[in-house]
Amino acid sequence: MIGSECVSVAVERSPAQLVVLTWIVLLEAAVLAAGTLFLAWELFVGDAQDLRSAIALTVTTALLTIGVAVVGVGLARRWARIRGGVLLWQILQIALSIGAFQGLLGPAWIGWLLLVPAGVAIWLLFTKPVTAVFQARDAERR
Repeated sequence: MIGSECVSVAVERSPAQLVVLTWIVLLEAAVLAAGTLFLAWELFVGDAQDLRSAIALTVTTALLTIGVAVVGVGLARRWARIRGGVLLWQILQIALSIGAFQGLLGPAWIGWLLLVPAGVAIWLLFTKPVTAVFQARDAERR
C-alpha cells in the first residue's frame, strides 16, 4: 500500500514460445561466455602463435557474449524492438554452421549444434504468440 491507495500490478503471463526462445538465447549467451573464458585462459596459459590475433578473437567473443546477453535480457523484459537482434544473431549462427558443414570451421557436428538452435529460435520468433506480444509492446510505445 502506498498511502491509503492500493496499487495493483498486472502480471503478464508470457507465452510458452517466448519463454523457450528466451532460454535458447540465454543458453547461447552462456555458451559464448564459456568460450570467452576458455579463450582468455588459453591466451594467458597457452602458447599463441600470433598474440594480436588471439587477443582480437578473445575481445570479439567477449563483445558478442555481451550483445547476445543483452538480447536475451531484452526478450525476457519484452523490449519492443528486440526481435531484430534475435534474428541477426540466429542468421550469423546459420552462416557459421554452413562453414562447419563445409569443413572450414570444424567438424560437421558443430554445424548441427549451431544450426538446430538457430532454426528453432527463428521459428519461435515468428510464431503468432511471440509476434503478438511484441506487436502489443510496439503499440504501447506509440
